[in-house]
Amino acid sequence: MELDVGDKVELIIGRETDLGFNVLINDSFEGLLYENEIFEPLCRNMKKDGYIKKIREDGKYDISLKPQGFLKVIDSNCAIVLKKLESTGELHLSDKSNPDDIMQQVQLSKKAFKKALGVLYKRKKIMIESNKIVLLSKK
Repeated sequence: MELDVGDKVELIIGRETDLGFNVLINDSFEGLLYENEIFEPLCRNMKKDGYIKKIREDGKYDISLKPQGFLKVIDSNCAIVLKKLESTGELHLSDKSNPDDIMQQVQLSKKAFKKALGVLYKRKKIMIESNKIVLLSKK
């Protein structure tokens, strides 16, 4: 069975390393889930869906827990921000917020958060103020 970049796969989380977690992919292949791809607590033998991020020369796979490709990622990140806004009406975050605050509130990196804000702003879904993001009412 061949795997390609972007494929959705089943993961079993293995041991933690200095770089992240070793994973077993579809019960057949070895991969690595890097620390900077992890936005939730993980533990050994946990089952998760993941995505092939890169196929390395050594035949192993780099894995992400988020879909790959700009459009898939940005739509997913926009949905995360919108869901949070729909439950609270506003987020006390901005594009200048501390990365740790962003991670704590929406489980996104600052870079991903800012890109999602840009798309939502262009789509006229949000208003960006100096210290908060406000969901615009649906008309």
